[in-house]
Amino acid sequence: MIQMYRHLLFALNPAICGLSPSPDLPAAPPSALLLLHTLCPPKLAVLPLSARSLSATGGLLRRTDMEKWIHQIEEWIHQQPIEQLYVAFAVLVFTFVFFGLFRILRRSKSNTIVLVGLSGSGKTVLFYQLRDGSPHLGTVTSMEPNDGTFMLHSELEKKGKLNPVHLIDVPGHSQLRPKLDEFLPHAAGVIFVVDSLDFLPNCRAAAECLYDVLTKAIIVKRRIPILILCNKADKVTAHSKEFIRKQLEKEIDKLRTSRSAISTADITSDYTLGVPGEAFSFSHCQNKVTVADASGLTGEISQVEQFIRELVRP
Repeated sequence: MIQMYRHLLFALNPAICGLSPSPDLPAAPPSALLLLHTLCPPKLAVLPLSARSLSATGGLLRRTDMEKWIHQIEEWIHQQPIEQLYVAFAVLVFTFVFFGLFRILRRSKSNTIVLVGLSGSGKTVLFYQLRDGSPHLGTVTSMEPNDGTFMLHSELEKKGKLNPVHLIDVPGHSQLRPKLDEFLPHAAGVIFVVDSLDFLPNCRAAAECLYDVLTKAIIVKRRIPILILCNKADKVTAHSKEFIRKQLEKEIDKLRTSRSAISTADITSDYTLGVPGEAFSFSHCQNKVTVADASGLTGEISQVEQFIRELVRP
């Protein structure tokens, strides 16, 4: 019996038996080699299969196993109710869509905070305090935006990974204020700075500027949070944040009537600021509006830092 197998192997592939292959005799296909190796166990075979033949045989086995596995899956699918298959497919699609959107939204989370307000309100001093912990030259009037990405100065000694903040100080001059539209699409939040020391003479102008910010389409649609920051609160004659809030609400309520609730921003004509028939309140805004006080000159800016870190997570 062994001799018969040897002769058969020799006829199919002489190289298996250690002889030179004949040019007139083609090599045996891997399927034939697999069959012969199965019929002739290793302990009975005179010579083992060559490495090349074993490689071909292993590939055939893996391909055969894969075909069997696919066939079993197809049989299982055909046995399931069609409704169950639809439900499984829907769950699979929903899972992929959910995680895809989650990754996109997480990746696109903004770290930009925009400082805006009238000229002389103290935005630039506040910018320096947040970045360097110092007011530098004190009162500074900016004609160009101050733009920087940095760790908050109060967090420099903290251990662990912290996200930097992209802070933009937009000039308060009326002719330079349109630059704000360049930065709002990327903003996670807006800090509207008010001079609480000289508030009353500038109340109308501050309300108009704030009104334009509140009615911008990007602010309304994205519900960008706004912090009304009453700066220079360290001064004895500075007005309280409650007084400033009420006065701004009264002025904006007047502007609603005079402007018919339409600003110069790209807002839809059917949008109105506040609730019709009621006196305006910041609580009526679709986005969150809060009021706080600070002093950029003395460095009392903890409420500013808290607002920033609520929007730009460490």
